[in-house]
Amino acid sequence: MKRTDLVRHLESQGCELLREGSKHTLYFNPFNDQTSAVPRHREINDFLARKICRDLGIPQP
Repeated sequence: MKRTDLVRHLESQGCELLREGSKHTLYFNPFNDQTSAVPRHREINDFLARKICRDLGIPQP
């Protein structure tokens, strides 16, 4: 999955950008106070995309 597609999905589900790291971006879900790191690769493995969504408590893309 493309990183831009995953970020678009996260933001459409209400997640917010918390901060930028050197190799990861942290996203925060304000509804349940959960955070998850999104790596800065062009392609993100589907298993990792599902794990990020599960960590944030949102449906899978």
